[in-house]
Amino acid sequence: MLKAITSAFFMVFCFLLQCTLFRSLSFGGIIPNLMIIITASYGLMRGKKSGLLVGFFSGLLIDIFFGSLLGFYALLYMYIGYLNGIFRKLFYPEDIKLPMILIMVSDFVYSLACYILTFLLNGRFNLPYYFMHIILPEMVYTIVITCGLYPLLMIIERRLEQKEREGASKIV
Repeated sequence: MLKAITSAFFMVFCFLLQCTLFRSLSFGGIIPNLMIIITASYGLMRGKKSGLLVGFFSGLLIDIFFGSLLGFYALLYMYIGYLNGIFRKLFYPEDIKLPMILIMVSDFVYSLACYILTFLLNGRFNLPYYFMHIILPEMVYTIVITCGLYPLLMIIERRLEQKEREGASKIV
């Protein structure tokens, strides 16, 4: 239960940061995608089901406040969280390379899917421009922010797991 509350808190907190603070810290209109960081991190740390749920609710927040279609971002984030959960078996908390790579790939897939489903279907065929001016800068900015946010999420996750183990040992 404590993990669910913590996840919900971080989703809302990162959503608010992304919508307020990082909008004012944007570079050329580019902001980091904190919701991808949260979704990919929880999928990687906790598995497919948790990644799917965190992805759904993260995407739903974006759909409610910014989406033109309810469920578009929820579905997209849900897939990203689930796919990151597949890599849980390869996950070692001390190694930051895998999470960084997965978050970068997740952000790329998210941006590419948004391009294909929103711009390409509307007849805008300038993928090289979109890649160089939107996808690549957002990936770099997201990775830079990941260097600070992911270790914080990892520390909190370790403490929650430790509290769960202590609670389980008291019951037995």
